[in-house]
Amino acid sequence: MDTNGGYNPKSCNALEKPFYRPAEAALRWCGLIAYEAQILTKIGEDGIPKVGQFPQWPCLQTNTEKLLDAIMHGSIPYGRDGLTVRAGEHVAKARLTVRHSDLREWMAKHYPDQKPAFLFDEIERKTHVIFNADVFLALQADRDAARAELEKAMAWAGDAEREMEEMRKELVSLRAREEKMNAPGERAEMTYLNIIGAMLALMLGKSPAGKPQSVFDSQAAIIAALLGHHEGKHGISARTLEDKFAAAKRSLTAT
Repeated sequence: MDTNGGYNPKSCNALEKPFYRPAEAALRWCGLIAYEAQILTKIGEDGIPKVGQFPQWPCLQTNTEKLLDAIMHGSIPYGRDGLTVRAGEHVAKARLTVRHSDLREWMAKHYPDQKPAFLFDEIERKTHVIFNADVFLALQADRDAARAELEKAMAWAGDAEREMEEMRKELVSLRAREEKMNAPGERAEMTYLNIIGAMLALMLGKSPAGKPQSVFDSQAAIIAALLGHHEGKHGISARTLEDKFAAAKRSLTAT
């Protein structure tokens, strides 16, 4: 039978508190939780270790000073007995506190190479072993180099796109000039239309005796025959032939 009622011992951290006095945070940072009662008793009401007070644990003094410096310069919010106060408000050292969440954020930002157990869980500390500050800086340098290369590539692509656009415009201009040069002049166009109109009249006409002069009895029949033999060739389409035949008839009548 489960006498714990589903109790999860990993749901909390015995080292964690909602807020800490500087010395409490420093001794946890140093891994001195086993000596907490001894250290706090020796420090006394002031709550701040004195210089040289713990020569066996020099990091205790150093880490306390780091926290006080961060509080003094506004790097970390602070409070009075756990209640956050406005930046710059005076708080007696004995009542000075920092919240757990603020301390964790400050530590992650300013000391990413350290993951004390009272602020970071086991997974975060194991991850830290692999991704330390040196690895982070190396990855950051690789990212910056990749970003620089990407910016160069984008600039090159922009230049190439502009050059291609200029080339497309030049090609369109050349094709327009070529079509203009190859297009027949007004006199030549009239000659071609007159010839077409005359041949069309001849094919659809009758002899003086009244006999058809060709096997075609209508313009539609001529177009159908042309499409049957030459459909797909440039200019050979029903619409083009109809337009050209109409133009040829008008030209022949006008002349």
